[in-house]
Amino acid sequence: MNVLFLIDRLELKYFEFNNLVTNFWLIRELLRSNLNVYITTIDYLALISGEAFAHCYNAYEENGDIFYNKAAELKKIEDFKLVMFRPDPPVDIDYINATYVFDFVDRNKTVILNDPRSIRDFNEKLHTLKFLNLMPENIVTSSKSDIINFLNEHDEIVLKPLNGCFGSGVMTLKKGDKNTAVIINTMTKNQKQLIMVQKYIPQAKFGDKRVLFLGDEVLDVCVRKLPSNDDFKFNEHCDSNIVKAELTHEEKEKFLPVAEELNKLGLPMAGLDVIDGKIIEINVTSPCYFIKEINNHSGCSLEKKITQFVLSKLYANVS
Repeated sequence: MNVLFLIDRLELKYFEFNNLVTNFWLIRELLRSNLNVYITTIDYLALISGEAFAHCYNAYEENGDIFYNKAAELKKIEDFKLVMFRPDPPVDIDYINATYVFDFVDRNKTVILNDPRSIRDFNEKLHTLKFLNLMPENIVTSSKSDIINFLNEHDEIVLKPLNGCFGSGVMTLKKGDKNTAVIINTMTKNQKQLIMVQKYIPQAKFGDKRVLFLGDEVLDVCVRKLPSNDDFKFNEHCDSNIVKAELTHEEKEKFLPVAEELNKLGLPMAGLDVIDGKIIEINVTSPCYFIKEINNHSGCSLEKKITQFVLSKLYANVS
């Protein structure tokens, strides 16, 4: 049975030995489950006579690491029983066009996780507003006056581009900062681009929790992502910046409706970034499950649980 992973261009470049990324663990576990795994990127997709194709590479395991044959093969996407759609943001026009390609794939023939149409319809920053009661106070705007009024009300704020990733372009701003106008104009491209503005949560200095979903389930395992030494946020994926965290029963209960709603929307694999019980972002494009770190901290094999979930979706469709 053939499986296709749509991964990020940078991940393809550093494919071997890259056990910091979730795809490494899932690909290896699927290979160990005797599935044929292929990899591709969004620039290798194609539509030919109205049918979706991918130039892709066959992956294999050797001595615990994964590699791929460098000779590309052109395959019809509907010949894959499962596609893991996991390119990283930014969700730019190339990303959007890639989701359109999958509009030409019959979902009765191919399971796609997460569904590209659902990803296209769900902005990881903006659509957190579906769960407004679980968020810090916020606005979405391009207006300088709106942002200044919000800043005056809350004293310190966080400004976020709507389509970035890994904290790229995210800034804090304190009331009275001499660079206020410059920062707002830069972030909004002179009041022409919408951004998310949130009240700053002081507990951010202790990092944010990554709460993980599989379908309707909120996983018990959890990590805390610590701010980098030269930044107010997590922006460097290394062992020293990722520590074990506990998820309380109350937190699981609070975030369960979020998991259920995302699952209904076609986004069964997702991760929340949470500070002081407040959701600051919902990751649905290529959510990192921090498998290496969770396995080390909790003594588990998280990749097996995720793979079992993925295979349950696959076999349910096949039957």
